[in-house]
Amino acid sequence: MTLQGTLLIGQQAVTGTQADIVAVNPATGETLEPRYPGGSRAEVEKACQLAEAAFDQYRETSLEARAHFLETIAEEIEAIGADLTQRGVAETGLPEARLEGERGRTCGQLRLFASVVRAGEWLDLRHDPAQPDRQPMPRADLRQRHIPLGPVAVCGASIFPLAFSVAGGDTASALAAGCPVVVKGHSAHPGTSELVGRAIQRAAAKCNMPEGVFSLLFGSGRDIGQALVSDPRIKAVGFTGSRSGGMALMATAQARPEPIPVYAEMSSINPVFLFPEALQARGNKIAEGFVASLNMGAGQFCTNPGLVIGLKGADLDAFITTAEEAVKASGAQTMLTPGIHEAYQSGVSALSGQSSVKEVARGKAGDGPHSCQTGLFVASAQNFLNNDALQGEIFGAASLVIECADAQEMQRVADQLEGQLTITLQMDDGDLEAAKSLLPTLEQRAGRLLANGWPTGVEVGHAMVHGGPFPATSDSRTTSVGSAAIYRFLRPVCYQDLPAGLLPEVLRDDNPFKVSRLVDGKREG
Repeated sequence: MTLQGTLLIGQQAVTGTQADIVAVNPATGETLEPRYPGGSRAEVEKACQLAEAAFDQYRETSLEARAHFLETIAEEIEAIGADLTQRGVAETGLPEARLEGERGRTCGQLRLFASVVRAGEWLDLRHDPAQPDRQPMPRADLRQRHIPLGPVAVCGASIFPLAFSVAGGDTASALAAGCPVVVKGHSAHPGTSELVGRAIQRAAAKCNMPEGVFSLLFGSGRDIGQALVSDPRIKAVGFTGSRSGGMALMATAQARPEPIPVYAEMSSINPVFLFPEALQARGNKIAEGFVASLNMGAGQFCTNPGLVIGLKGADLDAFITTAEEAVKASGAQTMLTPGIHEAYQSGVSALSGQSSVKEVARGKAGDGPHSCQTGLFVASAQNFLNNDALQGEIFGAASLVIECADAQEMQRVADQLEGQLTITLQMDDGDLEAAKSLLPTLEQRAGRLLANGWPTGVEVGHAMVHGGPFPATSDSRTTSVGSAAIYRFLRPVCYQDLPAGLLPEVLRDDNPFKVSRLVDGKREG
């Protein structure tokens, strides 16, 4: 499949007029063809105009038609075949197996949202029938459904070229909700993005969707992203990336005459609490699992375990020794982009330069230009509590172990944690009471709590929460993974005493789509 280096606006391929984007193979440093001339505000204008024009038609597509569209996107992505994997490997340095797995996840979540759309529970249909004879006042006929917000801007992520990119979770959930999507593709993998973008174009054409249901733009720097968020036709934003990038988009969104929500996933160090009984009984095994999780994907996961908290003593010392040996044996891995590698090197250097931090071990050095050399560090709880810099995220395989003098100091560390995507409890039965005492605090700090596992790996399902308090995300009430992600792009509307001819079909008395609804407080269907 030949790449053309173009923007995709509706069903058109458009050559940009701004500075070129050039992909770099992070494993070799070589540049990749074709070049992608960036878009201008004129292309943003056209994409947003088409999205607005498509909105009213797309939002009222039948549940079956919209679900079929999502499934067709998955089929078109699968039909690209090896070309997608090969380009993804060249642009990211990731192994083929990882790209194939990510393609499966991407198509799986598209199909998950298709099933969610068909079920219709996301509409949250409610009906309080009129009670004209109620005393002391009659009750009007009240019906409620959820409707989509409007066109959505999605900023593709560098870390997942498929699952959090052009057809990733933000796009899938927004399309499922009935929102046209304009994607700003990430500059690190434009070829991969073009291949997926063309798959969505083909699916839209096959399913007779309105032209503006999807567009893909490229642009160096933040100009395109900022222009999208500023455009009055955009009604919500999905973003996965750095705290600085997310905060910049949030500031722009709030400065608009009509502020809009930005659902930004930004920063998390995913603390792991080591409880005494577990540490004593199986500290070596826990240490091995920790380093394996730390090294997964060169640590380039937003759920990477970047902080470990335990009670100072012989058992924690043994854990550190085992982890040290595993880190020293860790081979270097290629990082996704030169920029990520540079930020990782800077973060590790800043951490090791702290006088209160001890460097325990580094992994093997690599031969490639953008290799991650795993790092393990130790600091006291007192120094952690007195230095906010020790909570900073290092995006890559680096982790800091915090030594607490006692359980009370462990509680103080928990109290001072920023918002997180995940918090892990390594515990045995004898640790239950100690874990219970921490749990109320930890619930307030994270979107996902897990016991005796590792946070890397996010299941795409109905119960998953991939979110958390700031700065993990910009809105702790939402998730960016799982079926509940659809609610980010919806709002409730109540219809009072509307005649049957004006009611949306899903709210009519005969319930033509057989969707579950709450009638006078009782579940029907």
